[in-house]
Amino acid sequence: MRARSVFALIEGVRPRQWTKNLLAFAAVLFAKRMTDPDALAASFLAFGSLCLAAGACYLVNDVADAERDRAHPEKARRPVASGRLSPVAATVAAVILMPAAVLVGLSVNYELAVCVAVYIVATLAYTFSLKQVVVLDVLTVAFGFVLRAVAGALAIQVQISVWLLVCTFLLSLFLAIAKRRGELQMLAMAEEHRETLGEYTAYLLDQMTAVVTSAALMAYCLYTFSERTVREVGSTDLKYTIPFVVYAVFRYLYLVHKRGLGADPSQLFLRDKPLLVSVILWAIVCGIILYLPSPP
Repeated sequence: MRARSVFALIEGVRPRQWTKNLLAFAAVLFAKRMTDPDALAASFLAFGSLCLAAGACYLVNDVADAERDRAHPEKARRPVASGRLSPVAATVAAVILMPAAVLVGLSVNYELAVCVAVYIVATLAYTFSLKQVVVLDVLTVAFGFVLRAVAGALAIQVQISVWLLVCTFLLSLFLAIAKRRGELQMLAMAEEHRETLGEYTAYLLDQMTAVVTSAALMAYCLYTFSERTVREVGSTDLKYTIPFVVYAVFRYLYLVHKRGLGADPSQLFLRDKPLLVSVILWAIVCGIILYLPSPP
């Protein structure tokens, strides 16, 4: 394979999107096992397994959507749509990466391997069918984020908080709906790129966003005060992270509605400094609360 094709293949697995898989570290963070080398190693393997699985699914998606992507102002530059990577090469790479992802998961434990396999199946179902079903498309995307968090918990064999799963689902659903809103704003004839976009309206998406935003913020607040959280943390101090979450959500809404952004959530988090700072500060405060001893 020529160097140009290798670079196109690397671009095709979208390493910039792998930030989504950082959710695999949520379990080891909140289980207060970041200082446990074995748990941390298992979390990194879960992260790597999800990155391989996601990369394979991105390649399959690009092959399946090549024609539609060519009509998109940004997606037309993707390796398969632009012709820099052949559909055959992309398919072969995906076929290799999928079992590799499951095997990496299996090197940790059987449960993680099953979770990664479910993630692959769900993502492929989204690519070939579910992305064309109104509402179910965004629910499937949110389910994929939940599987990432579950994978991290399975890797270190801890029971993940139900509240944390609910928060993950609702916040990722918020991002998925905002992504649809961004796509609707960006594309003049949205339904020509994806049929379901023609079924959505700005008003409908705004109503869905209002419901999910309220539910997500309430769920996170309840999580910080839940009996299990207080017992494991040893205090209600996680409540001090609430302002960062509220700011990040409101900042994201501002970027979607005022700046017309949101079509690429993972890149938006990296490019918008106030949003990135709020996420970093949230992580730092969580770390201080979870890992530094409380004053007597």
